[in-house]
Amino acid sequence: MQKLFGTDGIRGVANAAPMTAETALAVGKATALLFRNKGQRHHRIVIGKDTRLSGYMLENALSAGITSMGVDVLLTGPMPTPGIAFTACSMRADAAIVISASHNPYQDNGIKIFSGQGFKLSEAEEKKIQQLIVSGAINKVPPSDEIGKASRLDDAIGRYIEFCKSTFPSDLTLDGMKLVLDCANGATYKMAPTIFSELGADVTTIHASPDGTNINDNCGSQFTSDLSKKVRELKADAGLSFDGDGDRFIAIDEKGKELTGDHLIAICAETMMNRGTLGKPMVILTPMSNLGLRKSLTKMGIAFEDAKVGDRNVLQLMIKNDVNLGGEQSGHIIFRKLHTTGDGIISALQCLAAMRRRGEKLSQLAKLVKIAPQRLINIKVKRRPSLTRIPQIQKAIAKVEKQLGDKGRVLVRYSGTELLCRVMVEGPTMTLTEKHANYLAKVVRSTIG
Repeated sequence: MQKLFGTDGIRGVANAAPMTAETALAVGKATALLFRNKGQRHHRIVIGKDTRLSGYMLENALSAGITSMGVDVLLTGPMPTPGIAFTACSMRADAAIVISASHNPYQDNGIKIFSGQGFKLSEAEEKKIQQLIVSGAINKVPPSDEIGKASRLDDAIGRYIEFCKSTFPSDLTLDGMKLVLDCANGATYKMAPTIFSELGADVTTIHASPDGTNINDNCGSQFTSDLSKKVRELKADAGLSFDGDGDRFIAIDEKGKELTGDHLIAICAETMMNRGTLGKPMVILTPMSNLGLRKSLTKMGIAFEDAKVGDRNVLQLMIKNDVNLGGEQSGHIIFRKLHTTGDGIISALQCLAAMRRRGEKLSQLAKLVKIAPQRLINIKVKRRPSLTRIPQIQKAIAKVEKQLGDKGRVLVRYSGTELLCRVMVEGPTMTLTEKHANYLAKVVRSTIG
């Protein structure tokens, strides 16, 4: 059996290995068995999903697998990934399973597993789940009188809405603020408009009519042109863009310009530093974080350290270093004192709180970071051989790094969730950056594309 778990759970094209009903049934059984063996108390696992059509199939298969092993299931229905993690904590469940492929198109789907404490499972625990499947341990089921039951958790959305609102400073409101939300036709479509409206904002929502196949379809955190246009049209104060499962957040300022996760990390870091809530003056980043953010943090007197790409890796390093803020350029931002995982809605609330505290527009706050020219090229690959063992690619990287010196950076890595090789170059000018990135991309295509 091939390795099931990647950088962010199990992911693939729905109804094709490994994202089949059969795999989901086995994963449900193994997850139930893993947590059932941890104690004698009554066991429950929360299952939630985003708005993909294939979510119904996988939800039923997971539920069948879990209940067949004598563990109860609590179904939340469509809900953001961080909301499902929160629900596991709120309900004191053993675990939570999220059915989502995050920012990927609707044809894909995935399975992410959280502990009852709201943290993504470690690689060791994911290996145990796969071992339980491979060993056949999941074939030994309890007698019929011990089968679990599945029930709908009707108030899950209400619980999560109140939780998110509680993270916004009680001495502030969003009164008089005009916002546009892009919900990516995904999991935030019900609760995000409610949260920001109840805090006082005048809210307009786009891409909040999921039909099972339009999630992330030219909308959301990766496609912000519609949101930018609407912000300018309505003369709004800001646009808030979430991805399909609601753990990412990208902002649009009042001029229609996109702010990446790097801008948002800098804004929140400075605000937290000034208010004494940053704690240790340090932020956890990843190698994808822009050179401009690094220079900005240094100027603020805030240290930084890189984790491997992936929000689970960011959080692990945050915990190890006792750091309260960390995140990725893509918009995954973790506020460790507020939640156990990246949460797009909570991140947006903290950004809006910074605007209120400073009394400044988002475009003014964005000036904290002077983004270095950057070019990211994604190359489709059929397989992922070790890049360090491909002489042509290593020679090309060394050549570009020598030419850039200390005025830029090069990063060539595989995506952890898709068959892509990402080529990223930062340099002193966009012309030079484009030239180097295109050269590296050509070499990658010719060798493994």
